[in-house]
Amino acid sequence: MMASCCFQSGNPDTARGWVTRFAPSPTGYLHLGHAAAALAAWQAAEDSGGRFLLRIEDIDPGRCRTDYDDAIREDLAWLGIVPDGPVRRQSDHMAEYRAVLDALAGRGLLYPCFCTRADIRREAAEAAHAPHHAPDGTLAYGGTCRALSAEARAERIAGGAPHVLRLDMARATGEVGGDIMTWREWEAGSGRRRVSAPVAPFGDVVLARKDCPASYHLCVTHDDARQGVGLVTRGADLRPATAVHRLLQVLMGWPAPDYFHHPLLLDDQGRRLAKRDGARSLRALRAAGYDARAVRDAATGKAPLPA
Repeated sequence: MMASCCFQSGNPDTARGWVTRFAPSPTGYLHLGHAAAALAAWQAAEDSGGRFLLRIEDIDPGRCRTDYDDAIREDLAWLGIVPDGPVRRQSDHMAEYRAVLDALAGRGLLYPCFCTRADIRREAAEAAHAPHHAPDGTLAYGGTCRALSAEARAERIAGGAPHVLRLDMARATGEVGGDIMTWREWEAGSGRRRVSAPVAPFGDVVLARKDCPASYHLCVTHDDARQGVGLVTRGADLRPATAVHRLLQVLMGWPAPDYFHHPLLLDDQGRRLAKRDGARSLRALRAAGYDARAVRDAATGKAPLPA
């Protein structure tokens, strides 16, 4: 899973140990995929004499539950993973995210969008050209509401029309001098290299919505900067989003961490392990008699779970 030797010497730019984080959402019990992500972050911090942080990404009140929050810490403790310092819960910091949104809005980089998901899908289906998908596979927004006048926007908001806040990608990339984002990426066995990717193909990404006052993209980049995270370890499925995160970091003047995107654990059908697909939870494995060492070995690819 992870060549820890890459990180034993710590951050080559600061000569200090890595500050890493594990940031699950309390929407279900942890499974082997979560264990792999937690162990990757913990091991990098442990090997380099750094700090491992636990962050709870609970910005979606409709899906997050306190019992899952408690279970996260119980499962990590069973695996032998203890966070350094207090746990950060995103729901306790909404005012900070609001301040970032206000700052972006004050620079003319946000606009309200009143299109529903159904509207966006319908417009894409009716378009003469093929629907445009963002690098992460989502349907990119065509920008219908970007053209609304300030008066039209204010009138609809005053009337209570549901809306999200989108980042005006063209203005944002214009402000930072282009749409090519660059970051430092670690790869097992080959060390660190510079990676570049365009961010414009994501279109005008959502940064806030009514049921979730701040988006994943905004919260994660803000919190990494706020907590001094120097090495972001996460699954390979999130690699494309790094371009969006780098754009927000540049716009807000936040430091750029290094990134390590580890391979995903897959089920028997070749699908990545996911809560929604019924991936076997760590507490179910524990109840079935598996010990923590066997689960750690399975999560890191050292050995399969015993039959």
